[in-house]
Amino acid sequence: MLSLALETSTGLGGIALGRGDALIAECALAVRATHSETVLDEVERMLSRARIGVGEIERLVVGAGPGSFTGVRISAALAKGWCHARGVPLFAYSSLRAVAAAAGRERVCALFDARRGEVYGAAFAHGPLEAPLHGPAACGIERWVERLEDCRSWSFAGEGAIRHRATIEACGGRVLAPFLGVPRAGALLWLAERIPAGRVVDIDGWEPRYVRSSGAERQAGRRGGSG
Repeated sequence: MLSLALETSTGLGGIALGRGDALIAECALAVRATHSETVLDEVERMLSRARIGVGEIERLVVGAGPGSFTGVRISAALAKGWCHARGVPLFAYSSLRAVAAAAGRERVCALFDARRGEVYGAAFAHGPLEAPLHGPAACGIERWVERLEDCRSWSFAGEGAIRHRATIEACGGRVLAPFLGVPRAGALLWLAERIPAGRVVDIDGWEPRYVRSSGAERQAGRRGGSG
């Protein structure tokens, strides 16, 4: 099945084209707040270089967060629009699971920077194909370290792990190199071939997994509760 994958949950996103989980092309791109058109431009260039027409794409695979609210929404909106326009199925997987798949470790805790002193995290004790032992959830790094009984047996990947390296290494955890902590679009293709439950049944009703409300929603809640 010829598939297109979109991943824009962090500052460094990516797109990938593949048949099954065999990559045809993949590229990384910087994700900015209002640049959804940049993703589409890159998709068009990739398809052109691969000499593949838009109508040949049989499946869309998307990173479903958590991460940057704006970034996650970019992929979700583009994927929904594409699937409706072309009548192709949509598959969605946690962007943290994509990191675990790309990291190539069995016991890996994927962490994204969630700001406000927190990280988005998911801990996979038996590889990315199994349900996470903990998460996805947003909390302080100290809480994540406490949740994992033996940090020395765990690898930590992602921008959140890099930011909190000192805390993680103090408990004996291993922080993987930055390039192993990027949620790759190619990893989404790999997951789609192995976890069919990622198919979205109700595309209209589907929403990414943000884990917590956006800053704007939190501010609105505070204003609403101040009266």
